[in-house]
Amino acid sequence: MIRDPFRPVHRLALTTAVLMFGLIVLGSVVRTTGSGLSCPDWPLCEGRIIPRFQMNVLLEWTHRLVALVVGVGLLLTAGWTLTRAELRARLGGLAVLALALYVTQALLGALTVWKLLDPGVVGGHLATGLLLFATLLTLTRVARHESARVAAAAGAESLPARPPGLLAHLGLVTALTYAQCVMGGIVSTHGAGLACAGWPTCNGEWFPRFEGLVALQMTHRLMAYVLAAAMLATTLRLRVAPDAALRAGAPIALGLTIAQIVLGVGNVFLGAPPWLSALHLATATAILAVMVTLTHHAATLPATRPALVMAAAR
Repeated sequence: MIRDPFRPVHRLALTTAVLMFGLIVLGSVVRTTGSGLSCPDWPLCEGRIIPRFQMNVLLEWTHRLVALVVGVGLLLTAGWTLTRAELRARLGGLAVLALALYVTQALLGALTVWKLLDPGVVGGHLATGLLLFATLLTLTRVARHESARVAAAAGAESLPARPPGLLAHLGLVTALTYAQCVMGGIVSTHGAGLACAGWPTCNGEWFPRFEGLVALQMTHRLMAYVLAAAMLATTLRLRVAPDAALRAGAPIALGLTIAQIVLGVGNVFLGAPPWLSALHLATATAILAVMVTLTHHAATLPATRPALVMAAAR
């Protein structure tokens, strides 16, 4: 008998989440290299299971293959979860949500081909992919937490209290991170990545007119500044947090955000080469992963009781 049924779910979900991360980055390479329609049909590629060996065709075909592997991993994860009563109550909702997002993602992938790379469909494809990644990561975290509870005799370990208001704060920053990731996808799919020549100005202007592609690019830049400020505020707030993981995680998110801005500036000055655009999206997805992890970790900590907060204030 398996004494800890959560451990296999943790391992399966973690592996699938890592594959999903790679799939998101590979999707960026497919998009920036103009390989999105190299396979003009779906689900086959040029009417074949294994297409001809041409770089653009192989990029798109590999993207589909990794998506299929992600689907297999997700089915195994959901199957293990939904067929065991002790897991369904805690993880069943997340498993079903992940399956629904995957089906939606696959349909949007097909529509991307059928609609000839319509920017709205491509943007929705990325947005759904990021949601699926966040859901898989949350499933991984919940399974890991439950596994730790089993190992520690159902929560015998004493945990530090969560500072009041912290969960809402982290949730808001996580939502802002997701919105910025999606906004970056919109900029890319609409070809607005180089709408502003130069940085920090846009085409030599500090306050350009917000219209067309310039509006998209400037919105993306402004959101990046807001996100950086939010990450700095989070780091300052958590520098004295009683939990070591919270203290360590916030500076990582801030550092990745600063690196992300540097990569964005590099895209402007280097003409957005595919490798740099892929690294830009990979860093953005990593920031999302850190924030989802921090938010879930904060949610597992016991809330500070109002009486204790009043006593501390005195």
